[in-house]
Amino acid sequence: MQNTESDEVQDTEKRSFEWRAFFFITVFLFPVLSLMIVGGYGFIIWMSQVFFFGPPGHG
Repeated sequence: MQNTESDEVQDTEKRSFEWRAFFFITVFLFPVLSLMIVGGYGFIIWMSQVFFFGPPGHG
């Protein structure tokens, strides 16, 4: 089998798509997910203090 011109075009398109996906994940997706996880954890701690445990050091 020979590498035809259409295969080369598909390879370059695939490589371009992979780079765009990589930048989307590293620049947008991971920062947004990390903010959501940290913010959600903080919200859970805050609500547990409001309804169940009271402020820190309160004893």
